[in-house]
Amino acid sequence: MTEPTPPEQACPIAPVVDLVFSRWTTPILWTLNEHGRQRFSELEHRITTITPKVLTQRLRALERDGLITRTYHPEVPPRVEYEITPLAKTLVPIFKALATWTPNLQKVHTARHTYDQTHKPKKAHDRN
Repeated sequence: MTEPTPPEQACPIAPVVDLVFSRWTTPILWTLNEHGRQRFSELEHRITTITPKVLTQRLRALERDGLITRTYHPEVPPRVEYEITPLAKTLVPIFKALATWTPNLQKVHTARHTYDQTHKPKKAHDRN
């Protein structure tokens, strides 16, 4: 019997996908790339479905990963800004490629609809 292949060898891009395409990472990086340096409130305004707690957690994680920088300005009131790093900018071609693919989502929706119509679950009384 052969040993199972570790996931990172079976699919070497899996760790990248986990890092970059997690629930909130992509919208944050996309927003910072498209709109430049942003304050926390600007990010909240642009990514309306994220909670402040989750945004804070993701920003800290992205800073730790070297994908964004956080700049604190000791003013009254204090100002904090976030921006994408050169490392994260290397992901921009991937984001642009995915953006060009988005028109295909309509085909996915159509395929799902077709599948659902032809694979409807049978009702209990139909199974007898």
